[in-house]
Amino acid sequence: MNIIDLSGIYPHGRVIFSTGSFSFKSWGKAINVFNGKEGGFVYTRISNPNFESLEKKIAALEHAEAALVFSSGMAAISTVMLTFLRPGDHVVCSRCLYGGTDDLFANKLAQWDIAASFVNTSNLQNIRDAILQNTRMIFLETPTNPTLELSPIAAICGLLKKNNILVVVDNTFATPYFQRPLRLGADIAIHSATKYFNGHGDVVLGAVATNQDLINIIHDWRSILGTNPSPHDCSLVERGLDTFHLRIAKHNSNALQLAFFLQNHHKVKRIIYPALPSHPQHTLARQQMRTKRGVVGYGAIVGIELEGGAEEIEKFLNYLAQKTCVSLCVSLGSTDTMIQHPASMTHHSMPREERLEIGITDELIRTSVGIEDFSEIRAAFEAALDAI
Repeated sequence: MNIIDLSGIYPHGRVIFSTGSFSFKSWGKAINVFNGKEGGFVYTRISNPNFESLEKKIAALEHAEAALVFSSGMAAISTVMLTFLRPGDHVVCSRCLYGGTDDLFANKLAQWDIAASFVNTSNLQNIRDAILQNTRMIFLETPTNPTLELSPIAAICGLLKKNNILVVVDNTFATPYFQRPLRLGADIAIHSATKYFNGHGDVVLGAVATNQDLINIIHDWRSILGTNPSPHDCSLVERGLDTFHLRIAKHNSNALQLAFFLQNHHKVKRIIYPALPSHPQHTLARQQMRTKRGVVGYGAIVGIELEGGAEEIEKFLNYLAQKTCVSLCVSLGSTDTMIQHPASMTHHSMPREERLEIGITDELIRTSVGIEDFSEIRAAFEAALDAI
């Protein structure tokens, strides 16, 4: 067993505390740490210096009192659900969610007698109508994955301020660079740090940011459930945060250019992107998705619906995957541009009728725009469209 001593001077650069247990110089010190009279580390399932270093940075990004990191975005979401929901409780959530989150709310939580109502949370009246006496939480993705619907966070929080209902926002797509849910009134912000925080496609990690009281409760559950990440993965995400502000600005710039380039192409039926005036919540996006300097940003995900059917989609995807810089894969937020077909990939298990009802059409292609030179991205999509 590798047991380390934290005393002494840390060398310059990132130190990875790859250990299960932490040693003590004295029995008295051990007693004080275990009793909470002194700060310190005991066991990595409970905490680790790499966790805490990353957590402080994520809390600062989200303007939160504190944060916690987890082994994945789904581990973060699941731990929050198990922390605050009990049998008999009810959750209102966005009608379109990441596939894993949708499965959790639609199927897994039902096994614990926790019910979920899926509604279009861009409309306040839908939320009013969905709230029941046993509603304990509102869970929002904004923008949603993959349909890019936006929910008015401040208005929703204002509606619920007199209720004992937690407002939880998955802020993965917008990131705190463009959207700060806690400052808009939400209680908890959740991230798949796998995506833009890490930014290099080599880590799976999740994060939660909120006030210190809620963090203390969630931390207890994380320790019991063992949903903590590895110290090495935390170090990689912390490395990613060093360039986060540079990358996200480039992601956003490239996505904006791609959306405007593709919207008038004769082989494209529709472009879904909040920057476009055609987007149903374009005005909300301009109000809600802003940097701390007031610059509006719309994120790096662009929805593309092609003219034609399955044959055209297959040619388009195969050309991009085989002959260009674009990768055909799930996930998003990496430095390279990635595409996927939600109906047959991330949301394949959802009945077609349900998919169509929430906007996941058979033609929809989700594009995570990377940070390559835009001319390279444009050339790839232009050639792929010419090939169909």
